[in-house]
Amino acid sequence: MATIAKRHFDAVVVGAGGAGLRAALQLSEAGLKTAVLSKVFPTRSHTVAAQGGVSASLGNSEPDHWHWHMYDTVKGSDWLGDQDAIEFMCRAAPDAVIELEHFGMPFDRNADGTIYQRPFGGHMSNFGEKPVRRACAAADRTGHAMLHALYQRNVRANTQFFVEWMALDLIRAEDGRVLGVVAMEMETAQVVVFQAKATLFATGGAGRIFYSSTNAFINTGDGLGMAARAGIPLEDMEFWQFHPTGVAGAGVLITEGVRGEGGILRNAAGERFMERYAPVAKDLASRDVVSRAMVTEINEGRGCGPGKDHVLLDITHLDPELIKSKLPGIREISIKFAGVDPIKAPIPVVPTCHYQMGGIPTNYRGEVVERIDGSDRVVPGFYAAGEVACASVHGANRLGTNSLLDLLVFGKSAGDSVIDYIRREGDGLPPVPQSEIDRALARVARLDNQKNGVDVNEARLAMQRTMQAHCGVFRFKDLLKQGVEKILEVEKMVRSTEIKDKSKVFNTARIEALELENLIEVAKATMISAEARTESRGAHVRDDAPDTPAHPNGRDDENWLKHTLWYRDGNRLDYKPVNMQPLTVDPIALKARSY
Repeated sequence: MATIAKRHFDAVVVGAGGAGLRAALQLSEAGLKTAVLSKVFPTRSHTVAAQGGVSASLGNSEPDHWHWHMYDTVKGSDWLGDQDAIEFMCRAAPDAVIELEHFGMPFDRNADGTIYQRPFGGHMSNFGEKPVRRACAAADRTGHAMLHALYQRNVRANTQFFVEWMALDLIRAEDGRVLGVVAMEMETAQVVVFQAKATLFATGGAGRIFYSSTNAFINTGDGLGMAARAGIPLEDMEFWQFHPTGVAGAGVLITEGVRGEGGILRNAAGERFMERYAPVAKDLASRDVVSRAMVTEINEGRGCGPGKDHVLLDITHLDPELIKSKLPGIREISIKFAGVDPIKAPIPVVPTCHYQMGGIPTNYRGEVVERIDGSDRVVPGFYAAGEVACASVHGANRLGTNSLLDLLVFGKSAGDSVIDYIRREGDGLPPVPQSEIDRALARVARLDNQKNGVDVNEARLAMQRTMQAHCGVFRFKDLLKQGVEKILEVEKMVRSTEIKDKSKVFNTARIEALELENLIEVAKATMISAEARTESRGAHVRDDAPDTPAHPNGRDDENWLKHTLWYRDGNRLDYKPVNMQPLTVDPIALKARSY
């Protein structure tokens, strides 16, 4: 029986991006002994890549209201978002942004000193009348500024950070309560049990299941893999957002804020084609609408370049000083990755995997929930926030800038729930089952002992190409069916991966192999859930779901107005209803979605 070191905390937070730092701040300032585990230094977390802004109905430049924000979010979700969680987030948004400003966030300013706001896709005034300025921005480096502000507050609050540690598996007691995580220090390969009264996952997304992605290499779905192996379902994993504007050939993100500042998408004829697809919002329609429009232009032969495989994002008509002040990072990215100065020439762009709408099922309090006998049951001691969680505020399609808001609002909400739970449950910590520790150690031991196995890079590439080919912007019945078969074959490869380097010190090969075991769980959940959902909704578009008056845009509310739950055991699917009842206002009724 293996004996390993144990460390004890009131709360363990896994992940040090925006959600993890906001939650940890809440916990540390409440006097709880809090540990934050992160694979990278906190300010290198993927939140740093968020560019355009954080949404809040401040109304600094023109009238706005949280109820309009809520309507836009429900509509953007294609009515798959839970309206109680959406109301909670949109009502909390102005206070969350003002609080962040008081933490030292260096927002851009209007002439009167108020926070600068830019328009963003799908954000409209007066229940869909016209685009509104709602994205609170720090140039095009909003996520970067947010991470630094939150990290500095955590240092002030004496949060304890464990940097370059990878969580391996969740620890659950026999009664289902979560007791912490087993984790590995990257520098030494030492495995340690982090036991805690409450465990909060803020591990971010898993965009690296796709071949072309705006996601960092650290976005490997670690929280999702750990939850799935612990018997917790993953919710709505068929819904992946493809951001309209990744740099063609590189996948690096070009913020929607470029279009918010006046950028225009053009095809090979120089035509502003979005006027055909979204006559009111045009280039500021929601991301799924814009991405499909771009792919349609390319598929119908109006793409740009020698391969006719991208379109152009044009800001050459904007004042160069505006580009230099409001979009300096985008200009730098364009020059470095596309070889184009956007002041002088348009940027070549193509839709690229960007964000997962699904995740670990939670409520708006950040508590993880399981579906037991037709009703949701809170998993004691387990919480999740940010992209790893599914509250569900994004439903079938997330609006731009709602992701950073999600981090702030639900990071704080989950932190508050942890505080209440610990105060209610007292000081006792049950013993950690040895079987839970052994389960994590067995994963490491398999890698160390595997002979004549599959190369990790080969298996990962097979997974990414399968997901890209069979589960992209447009989805086809036969391709999805083949995709399920192929991804299950890739899973067999992952189960027998081999690493040649068995050393202990900073063995990145071991870390990448462990990450791949998390990614394959996400890939299976995505492909199997997508193949089963026979409608089109938001980012999930099926060729065999025709647009009819009864089923606008291929959406089938009679049969598919429900959340998917995928269970690792047997790749089983279950479903639960969408919460159409807000907290205080009237429900936002179903209707066809157009911009």
